[in-house]
Amino acid sequence: MKALKILWLVTLTFIVGCSSQATGRAGVPQPSSYPATSKEYRIQPGDQLDIKLFYNPELNEQLTVRSDGRITLQLVNDVVAAGLTPAELTAFLNKAYAGELENPKVAVIVRTSVADKVYVDGEVNRAGLVTLTGPTTVLQSISQAGGIKESAKADQVIVLRRIDDGTMAGIELNLEQALHGADASQDIFLQPNDIVYVPKSTISNVNTWIDLYIRKNIPLPIGLGYSL
Repeated sequence: MKALKILWLVTLTFIVGCSSQATGRAGVPQPSSYPATSKEYRIQPGDQLDIKLFYNPELNEQLTVRSDGRITLQLVNDVVAAGLTPAELTAFLNKAYAGELENPKVAVIVRTSVADKVYVDGEVNRAGLVTLTGPTTVLQSISQAGGIKESAKADQVIVLRRIDDGTMAGIELNLEQALHGADASQDIFLQPNDIVYVPKSTISNVNTWIDLYIRKNIPLPIGLGYSL
């Protein structure tokens, strides 16, 4: 589970890129519906890929993109896959295999993606990845993670999210109000790659806590240009 958490946080860090200045809740848009995207999908660490060669099926591979963003293939060795679209990786592999094969015809298929998941952590019964199968709120994701423990401080749940300028932001939520029907707006809809954290005690400074949480769970330096 610890290794899975590290991989997920590294994946999120890869998506965030070079900038990660934490901001307060005021700087984060509150989504009212499940976000749609028209951007072409880019491969991420943790994705499972099928690499198929039409004329050379003995070289077919099914593998997972490592936390460093690379995959290892026969004949061409290590290849950076994360950050590329499937079409871009296909074009690159066709060129790479051309030096070894007479007529390579490569197909890249994303079998499973981490992009439709969130990570639920802290005072929940089953911390880990939760798959978004449609519009999913924070409380629904916590329910899928086995619910909150009696020790949870539900009035200060934090959602970590990448915002439009590429920075990491923390959304502070009072789920006690949502649970008791006082303020349903506290139970926001999640976006792919969000991290939901249910604390055990009061977090006095959310921005400082975000930095400490990232440092604790990602061994630094990780070689992905992440700066705190």
